[in-house]
Amino acid sequence: MMGQTDISSKSRLISFLLCVFLGYLGVHRFYVGKIGTGLLMLCTAGGLGVWWLIDVIFIACGSFRDKDGQRVSSWFEPARMAS
Repeated sequence: MMGQTDISSKSRLISFLLCVFLGYLGVHRFYVGKIGTGLLMLCTAGGLGVWWLIDVIFIACGSFRDKDGQRVSSWFEPARMAS
């Protein structure tokens, strides 16, 4: 069973919207802290669209991970949900 420590503090909704509209530039990867792969996506136009499509699917399914390996699965930022 996964605990809260496995969940990223980044918003899945923001990641999804960034990926859908600016994913070919890797903006969603910069948002979750994956600077290196964000730069690669920027230089390759989202892996000619293939890498972008895979990321859209992973984010929509809740399987996308941030730079620390935590799942970006909460539609809203967990800190905002608690208050």
